[in-house]
Amino acid sequence: MGGAWKRLVRTTKTVLKSSCPNYSFNDESLRCALMEARLIINSRPLTFVSLDSEDDSALTPNHLLMGSSNGYKPIKEKKMNLRRHWNDIKLFGDHFWQRWVKEFTPVLTRRTKWFERCPPISVGSVVIIVDENLPRNVWLKGRVTNTIPAKDEQVRRATIKTQHGVLDRPATMIAVLDVGLEDEPSLEPGEAKEEKKRQSF
Repeated sequence: MGGAWKRLVRTTKTVLKSSCPNYSFNDESLRCALMEARLIINSRPLTFVSLDSEDDSALTPNHLLMGSSNGYKPIKEKKMNLRRHWNDIKLFGDHFWQRWVKEFTPVLTRRTKWFERCPPISVGSVVIIVDENLPRNVWLKGRVTNTIPAKDEQVRRATIKTQHGVLDRPATMIAVLDVGLEDEPSLEPGEAKEEKKRQSF
């Protein structure tokens, strides 16, 4: 009972013992080497195929695991192949960033519902400049120093001071951060003292 698989285990151990001392593996490379060994072992034929048959292949463990007898893919040494894959990933990231900014800008800049009048951007507001031409994943933050309102009193452009200098941008590219305290109700002097005393505990 079990003589066949015991012989296979013994043969595998013998091959591993004779092969491993010739190489210096770390954890990752040893794992990869054992996966290669597993692929080789599982490519052994399990069924008999007549020599007269040229098309049929013997059933192997890899057929049951992967659907084919040999899943080995030759390693390509062409550097251009790696460069092409890297360039494809880079182009995908750039395209995704530009499309993401276009789709996300209306959500980010709309601070109220579409049927309500949006309060104008005011001087001193902390804002984010939404620009697809900025480097990927860069959300430039700054403070509004000047605004240019239109006839309807809505701000159409604003001057923003950032760490990279002063920029002039349209309101459609400006998203106000809710970091101010202007929306909080003002407290009377007595209420302010009570609030301060409560927060101290």
